[in-house]
Amino acid sequence: MSSEAPLQLLLFVDQRPTSTEKIRQIRECLGELEADSAFDLQVIDVGEQPHLVEHFKLVATPTLIKIYPEPRQILAGSNLVAQLQTCWMQWKQSTQANATVLNVNGQSGLGFGGANPVNQSAEVLRLADEVFRLKQEKDALQEKLRFKDQLIAMLAHDLRNPLTAASIAMETLELGINPQEEHNSRFTPELMLQLIKHARTQTKAIARMITDILQAAKGTSAELQIQPQELDLGHLCLDVLQSLKSQFQSKSQILKADIPSDLPTVYADSDRVRQVLINLLDNAIKYTPNHGSIQVSILHRTTQKVQVSVCDNGLGIPKENRERIFEDRFRLKRDESEDGYGIGLALCQRIVRAHYGQIWVDSLPDEGSCFHFTLPVYGS
Repeated sequence: MSSEAPLQLLLFVDQRPTSTEKIRQIRECLGELEADSAFDLQVIDVGEQPHLVEHFKLVATPTLIKIYPEPRQILAGSNLVAQLQTCWMQWKQSTQANATVLNVNGQSGLGFGGANPVNQSAEVLRLADEVFRLKQEKDALQEKLRFKDQLIAMLAHDLRNPLTAASIAMETLELGINPQEEHNSRFTPELMLQLIKHARTQTKAIARMITDILQAAKGTSAELQIQPQELDLGHLCLDVLQSLKSQFQSKSQILKADIPSDLPTVYADSDRVRQVLINLLDNAIKYTPNHGSIQVSILHRTTQKVQVSVCDNGLGIPKENRERIFEDRFRLKRDESEDGYGIGLALCQRIVRAHYGQIWVDSLPDEGSCFHFTLPVYGS
């Protein structure tokens, strides 16, 4: 390659099998024309450097671009060789004219502004790479900030349930104590221990959520931390249903539970799975009418997975929104002015995926919804 104002060419191709043959044809054509004028050809895979596609505003491949000398010229289409042969004489003349101007100015071998054309081309590509990298970093930071804000909002929302449950347990204990009686308490020791244990469990859940909020507030990672261990999913589900009993009763809703006693244990974070169950049940209670029915079932789906389903006969979800309800900050149009599906569903999806499980919904408008998620069997 000559250093005296050579032609600077970029050939954009993709991964199609025909691209290899197209590159060979272009190189062969340029080899035949090289005696007339020096050139520098760089082959660029659009899949590996999409930022250059955006930079040069390409719409198809293969594309051949003359980037130096100015003006830039773009050839595209299936007949690149024929177009190249047609343009070569014009390109040769522009190269010679540019070299003459540089020699007159005493800058032989230099490009515009005293820059070597080869280095100028490389600098353009380097700057394009840097712009693309910075754009990726900016997008990643914005995503982390969005996740942090959303996680804080979700956890603050979830705090209501354990706070309510702990308050009810403490109020019940308080009502059962009568200082004027000899034994002070109207409850049996067993019931008091049960209430104290329930309150302690809920306060631990609150403490975990507060920790999550603090970590999200100062953290920069969108990764969700889980601490999986062997877990009795059926027992956890029954415990959650008991904690939400007052909410079912307030709307006179019928609760049906199908939880087999011979379920295998799962490998999961109990606090995180509790969050998923509470969010799904909270939504089911909210969107199921008074005297409606809600069903919770667990199925040993395969030797590796256990499936949990929460079904209701509420409003249902429009077909076009069934995938989007798990997106960050998505709201159904009917819920734009209030909390609803989407407050906790995005977090539910993150939790389930962190366990290498899946979450999805089956629903028909005005016929209810069934949310399903899977967790791995312990030791599978």
